[in-house]
Amino acid sequence: MAAMPFRLARRRVFVAGHRGMVGQALVRRLAREGCEVLTAPRGELDLTRQAEVEDWMAKARPEAVFVAAARVGGILANDSRPVDFLLENLNIETNLIDSAHRVGVAKLLFLGSSCIYPRLADQPIREEALLTGSLEPTNEAYAIAKIAGVKLVQAYRRQHGADFISAMPTNLYGPGDNFDLETSHVLPALLRKAHEAKATGAGSLAVWGSGTPRREFLHVDDCADALVTLMKDWSDPMPVNVGCGEDIAIGDLARLTAAAVGFSGEILFDRSRPDGTPRKLLDVGRLFGLGWRPRIGLEAGLSATYRWFQENRAT
Repeated sequence: MAAMPFRLARRRVFVAGHRGMVGQALVRRLAREGCEVLTAPRGELDLTRQAEVEDWMAKARPEAVFVAAARVGGILANDSRPVDFLLENLNIETNLIDSAHRVGVAKLLFLGSSCIYPRLADQPIREEALLTGSLEPTNEAYAIAKIAGVKLVQAYRRQHGADFISAMPTNLYGPGDNFDLETSHVLPALLRKAHEAKATGAGSLAVWGSGTPRREFLHVDDCADALVTLMKDWSDPMPVNVGCGEDIAIGDLARLTAAAVGFSGEILFDRSRPDGTPRKLLDVGRLFGLGWRPRIGLEAGLSATYRWFQENRAT
């Protein structure tokens, strides 16, 4: 295993998935670390193709890797396209993790997801809850792919002594998020719905489900800062939860979102739509034990994300 702390300064650091929301935030955050950030656009490297990944890694020779590349989406996308979510994510993570080992990468961080935990796990969810119960059916394929990534990282540590680690972020939001109502997660979907309701003068805003499920939300720039902390200060087989330690009911989130957008109409809950997991709050004791804390509150983060949406919605 690498000595702790792991220094990023003057190293070649590959951010796989740099065009995604987390990848963009990592590139912004790593600018403060004095390292050389490596990226590869899709036209140059298809991460689902093993030979392409092996060739690129052999030429680029990164010393550290953040595996932030993944096919992601909300309940509708996950539930309707399980093959895409399972197969593409398995291909991406196995190609990157195996190639990193082959070229001698000093340290790798695999980005998982809080959906890997059982649907009815005790709250707040500790990392030890992994594989102790049934998954949420609506995103089971994605969760299984991410669990496989976690286990592959642990296997490389055990069999080859590789300093590979994994992090389980909570629900993320912020600049670079996906606002497509067919594939987005709940927070960006609410922001866009509220924006369109305000723009059209609608009297109400429809929200999927009952509004009672509780979720935890972390700004993506806080997530990137936490991931850099883990890369430098964590070396253990146990995955680490990344969150803020607080959750909110979806109904209350909808009201906060409406306020951030300036929509004053009625909020209606469509109970014919699925709620998903009743509650998902992460135990962040391990991360906080490293001295890390989030800096961006939900209300401030919502307002900043809405400003970003307004400035970039044409694209």
